[in-house]
Amino acid sequence: MLFSILARTFSSIEKTASRLEMTDMLASLFHSTQKDEIDKVIYLTQGSIAPPHEGIDLGIGERFVLEAISLSSGYQKKDVEKEYKKKGDLGIVAHDLIGKRKQLSLASEPLTVEKVFSSFRKLASLSGKGSQEGKIKTLAELLNNATPLEATYIVRFPLSKMRLGVGDPTILDALSVYAVGDKGMREELERAYNLCSDLGEVGKTLFSSPEKLKKFTVILFKPIRPALAERLPTPEEIIEKLGKCAVEAKYDGLRMQVHRKGDKVEIFSRKQERITRMFPELVKAALELKADELIFEGEALAYDEKGKKYHPFQETMQRKRKYGIAAMAEELPLLLFAFDILYRDGKDCTLLPYHERRRELEKIIGDKGGIRLAHQITAEDSLTLSNFFNDCISKGLEGIIAKDLNAQYIAGARKFAWIKLKKSYGALADTIDCVIVGYYLGKGQRTEFMFGGLLAAVYNEDKGLFETIAKIGSGFSEDEMVELQQMLEKIKRKEKPKELISNIKPDFWTELRYVVSISADEITLSPLHTCGAAGGKGYALRFPRMVKLRSDKMPEDATTTEEISNMFRMQGRAGKAQKSL
Repeated sequence: MLFSILARTFSSIEKTASRLEMTDMLASLFHSTQKDEIDKVIYLTQGSIAPPHEGIDLGIGERFVLEAISLSSGYQKKDVEKEYKKKGDLGIVAHDLIGKRKQLSLASEPLTVEKVFSSFRKLASLSGKGSQEGKIKTLAELLNNATPLEATYIVRFPLSKMRLGVGDPTILDALSVYAVGDKGMREELERAYNLCSDLGEVGKTLFSSPEKLKKFTVILFKPIRPALAERLPTPEEIIEKLGKCAVEAKYDGLRMQVHRKGDKVEIFSRKQERITRMFPELVKAALELKADELIFEGEALAYDEKGKKYHPFQETMQRKRKYGIAAMAEELPLLLFAFDILYRDGKDCTLLPYHERRRELEKIIGDKGGIRLAHQITAEDSLTLSNFFNDCISKGLEGIIAKDLNAQYIAGARKFAWIKLKKSYGALADTIDCVIVGYYLGKGQRTEFMFGGLLAAVYNEDKGLFETIAKIGSGFSEDEMVELQQMLEKIKRKEKPKELISNIKPDFWTELRYVVSISADEITLSPLHTCGAAGGKGYALRFPRMVKLRSDKMPEDATTTEEISNMFRMQGRAGKAQKSL
């Protein structure tokens, strides 16, 4: 496929806000795509060259891109910088300057998707001495052969600023429309995606044989998207919903998925990042387990063995680092509390009922060493569940997770197979995870910090868009204000993100990258916010306060609009119930 076809599709997508139109445009693109290039087309649409778990980083910033534009267009770097300051988008700068380049390549040829994709893969592989010059040269060579429109997206791609507003749900819808003309295959496609976290793999499977999707199964070293828990505010409602159930301690740590085959171990975060090298003690412990092929999930947190004390989430997060790993492992060792098994020695355990999965887990994991079983009881009545909840809270844990004994593992979805009960916050039964979409300058005593607060949003899964729910002006320490200002300064932008619905304009918009946990007194209705808006009013948080930055979560992991709606209906019941626990 010529890259010009992809660039024209991207341009059309960029001009529409309609998810249905985006879906149809992508479906049409897929009809022009060959079997051996569908994965590349999907990755490029996602703004990547591989799924997140492969951990491939292009390692190129604005300075490199400026030099590549200068080299390929014939304009001096200072002229490119001047245009960038004026237009605020290097993609537009490349479009304009390549369109009136001062020099023409003697041997230019039309770009193909394969050529662009392989060039980006080559760019990502360059490291060591001379790599910077090599990356600039590789990018400049692409631009030498690019039309102005192609240059727009070639430049935006390594900067992660494609500005398409296309999320994974839209790509899944488009694959279904391509295959059967409507969204009738969406469930099959989503199931496959949830089992491998790789839309390129799903596309290849579909193009190879749609029948293979029905038999799609777990693939070692491709992380399974985590199952998620629903909320209920009282033990009584949980027992009414599930009846006799398993009840596990809910640990406030790093959720991990461990894959092993023979002597090879990989650990993935809930964001599907490969984090193996950060946790050598857990790799060693995984190699001691009684299985040759294995995938299991657990929650890792720092634990004081002598004092029998769990460390706070912020301390556990110190272990997620690139440098000083050995010293930190010695200073702050982790325990991984295993709570589910997904695969063992050729057997897809996600299809088993939970009570059988727990039995499989107990066969290979004991109550000693660096990997242990999550503490669990069986409850048939609300009093037993309440007592266990109170015991967990008294030990500094978040609460409990109740699990349907007969439910399969539901990858990537939030169902009542798992129900969480956490310590209440005001009238709310939980904190709320929000995406930062903008920030405000400081005023008064905060002027010196250049930071005064955040605009935050939740995720509307049905629309594939984010909707505002809170302006957050409290809960920050002075150090956190400095940290947030420095983080957000790097991703601020002039225009509202395309994936966001907002009636409020902050001082600066930001890229949708960071998630924060928020507590609030209650959820109210407000004409200002767009979360679940109906009749001119949406949901809003009353007296929101930041609790912590959730660097372990992606924007799409934020609390959903549907969850907010459910929490709005059940708030108050949580507060009253937990006063009696």
